[in-house]
Amino acid sequence: MVSGPNGAGKTNLLEAAYFALTARTPRTSNERELVRRGASVTRVEADVEGGDAPHRLEVAFTPGEPKQVRVDGAAVEGAAAESRPAVVVFLPDRLELVKGPPSLRRGHLDQLVAALWPARATTRSAYSRALAQRNALVARIRAGVSGRGALDAWDAELARQGAELMADRREAIGALAPRFEAMALDLGLPEPASLAYRPRSRAADAEGLATELAERRGADLERGFTAHGPHRDDVALIHGGASLRSYGSQGQQRTALLALLFAERELLAERRGAPPLALLDDVMSELDETRRERLAERLRSGGQAVLTATEPGHVPGSADAGVKRLEVAPGSVRAAGTAGAAA
Repeated sequence: MVSGPNGAGKTNLLEAAYFALTARTPRTSNERELVRRGASVTRVEADVEGGDAPHRLEVAFTPGEPKQVRVDGAAVEGAAAESRPAVVVFLPDRLELVKGPPSLRRGHLDQLVAALWPARATTRSAYSRALAQRNALVARIRAGVSGRGALDAWDAELARQGAELMADRREAIGALAPRFEAMALDLGLPEPASLAYRPRSRAADAEGLATELAERRGADLERGFTAHGPHRDDVALIHGGASLRSYGSQGQQRTALLALLFAERELLAERRGAPPLALLDDVMSELDETRRERLAERLRSGGQAVLTATEPGHVPGSADAGVKRLEVAPGSVRAAGTAGAAA
């Protein structure tokens, strides 16, 4: 557990850990924000144990240059899933996953697919490339450079990749939904909660999606882009028969987000043989005492977790012998109760 006053750097510590383990940030789409003011580069290292062997993970980012990712000193592409531990993260800003636009939930779902089945991690990128090519062709047709028939090939390719992407998403939600329902109940949501995949397409296969794209070709040419397909999908979080995005209270949305993340943790633990690391920032501050106790009990059930809080007393069981405690002050981290500090 990590404690310290507001603004001391607790969130930065969790973000650095997440960045080292995933080569992504959970907080912003603009990675320039990762670079400290006055600095030209950000770089993090993490030593991880478990799995096949200990590994050293390194990520460095300089604005305007490709991100550098290394495992045991060797450059790798992307997150190198075979040597990187799975991670789930809660930040207060991540309530946008419940409250925000569908694109956030789509992206989160695709990350879960990649974590569950690393071999399928390229499906989303392959679909995105096909979509970009089709959109570029739509622009050329509008400019009179190409004919409408040129879309046939790209409709077929986009439909093939899209059908695979929808199948992956549907399978992931099918495995996750019952765990989410149980976790939401366990964490104290007062009414039944559910999770549902909401694809834009009604097609059952690639041929059906290609037919839908062909039927909407005229509208796409008027708009200048592809308006139909898996890039418009959504994931619905429901509580008591109503959308949590539209009708959930702040507390209900926060609890639902925790239920989602812990359901994913349970599913990943089952598939990968060990629970993911849980990074939880200021998770207890808006929960009542009962929900705090339930969350703490869930954390004690297994797996490694790092929590932040302004006061250790906000976390039930924080004084237990098995809990390691750190204190954060601006520019330093130290073991709780020690006088020294490590920058």
